[in-house]
Amino acid sequence: MKRLSKGDFFISKFIGFVYGVAAYCFFLAAFLYAVGFVADWLVRKSIDSGAGGDLPASLLINTVLLGIFAVQHSVMARPGFKKWWTQIVPHSIERSTYVLLSSLALLLLYWQWQPLPDVVWEANDPAAVTALWILHALGWLTALASTFAIRHVDLFGLRQVYLNVRGKNYSPVDFRIVGLYKLVRHPLMLGFIVAFWATPRMTVGHLFFAAATTLYIFIALQFEERDLLANYGDKYREYKNRVPMVLPFAGKQPAQPPGRQDARQTT
Repeated sequence: MKRLSKGDFFISKFIGFVYGVAAYCFFLAAFLYAVGFVADWLVRKSIDSGAGGDLPASLLINTVLLGIFAVQHSVMARPGFKKWWTQIVPHSIERSTYVLLSSLALLLLYWQWQPLPDVVWEANDPAAVTALWILHALGWLTALASTFAIRHVDLFGLRQVYLNVRGKNYSPVDFRIVGLYKLVRHPLMLGFIVAFWATPRMTVGHLFFAAATTLYIFIALQFEERDLLANYGDKYREYKNRVPMVLPFAGKQPAQPPGRQDARQTT
């Protein structure tokens, strides 16, 4: 087998870096579109756009679309799958590939989503409408801010491809318990739940989306918590006993003494 020259080796790393950046751009596009999709605002196809079709058929299609995202997003995040997957995909672009496929699954969902526009409830008071939109925006901001608290560039694969192109080994970044992570263990998911439910106009389709994604979030968190306990043992167990999962101040225990900040890392 012909060995790669230094120039070819660098080019292969550079291609991996470009691939990682492209995957991140797909994530940004999918995330920004999600804001408009859920809010029914400034996008061509939203959660409520279009005429409603047959209810059973629409629910089936939407369930399949959500299921595709859920299976991809959860299965590819598990350590067992990663161990097998990185025998095919280089470690340096494993996270970027995960991000890319998650984004493509979301774009498929936006494209094929079947609207169910019948109104379940609607706020008419201007103050209530404004408050709900503010809460909706805070949900998205909470989700985005949470990614920076746990090292945004690492979570979305940019650090991995950057270190690879520089010829440096990757080492996982531990998360310091700062900001929102002092209030809940999963502020990213809290932000999504708030954004999905806080709307002044709840349709049947939106209600199904919010309920299904919330159910998925709580199921997926059970697997993530199991992995975190396996990785960090008593450190994460103490954090879990002290800080609620999603709802702030829900059975929160006294904070640990200064200097004993534990570390965690999300999948």
